[in-house]
Amino acid sequence: MQNPTPPATLSEQAFQVLRGDVLSGRHAPDGKLKVDALQQMYGFSSSPLREALNRLVQEGLVKADERRGFRVTPISPTDLADITKMRLMLDIPALKESIEAGDDAWEGQIVATFHRLEKIESRLPQGPVVLDAEWSQRHRDFHMALLGACPSERQRQWSMSLFDQAERYRHFAARHRTVSKKKDEEHRALLKAVLRRDGETAAALLFEHIHSTQRNVMAAFASLQKQGL
Repeated sequence: MQNPTPPATLSEQAFQVLRGDVLSGRHAPDGKLKVDALQQMYGFSSSPLREALNRLVQEGLVKADERRGFRVTPISPTDLADITKMRLMLDIPALKESIEAGDDAWEGQIVATFHRLEKIESRLPQGPVVLDAEWSQRHRDFHMALLGACPSERQRQWSMSLFDQAERYRHFAARHRTVSKKKDEEHRALLKAVLRRDGETAAALLFEHIHSTQRNVMAAFASLQKQGL
């Protein structure tokens, strides 16, 4: 009989819920994260919250200043360009290596995560939408499954970190999007190329997929600028 999974510590619980709210945009970019206000919001004491905030600082999602406390890291076109550049450097080679090394179990995991993602994406409306935590998790699961057979654990971890840093931009673009095309078409094309073990096509599709996120975000920035927001 397997031992049950031990319950998460208060620090881990605080980290997960706070991290999710930063990624989703519930805590706005450059917004203050006051410990006393977070205590009232989440019901945790200051100690686990400070530990969670310091972990988020290490991930680059939160900024710390001795005089001003904690703030959500701002978003900007320059920051997104840097994230995009690094994702392309890491994810494209990781996908090719994953296709070369992946076995049947790896393929099965990709198909399963795609199916779960497709189900939730089919319910998303056209136009602006608020993406929820379930979509974020399923989207992450699919992309990490694609890279799951890459032999370098460090490369997979860095790719995951950059994917998460881009998450705030995905939510930002989704709230302000005007295009009708949804990502499920791109995800399905990626899936088919990977299952064919067509590394070149899959790499080209992932390259375009990552760049399309950047274009959508830039369109959202431009739209808000026109509105004077």
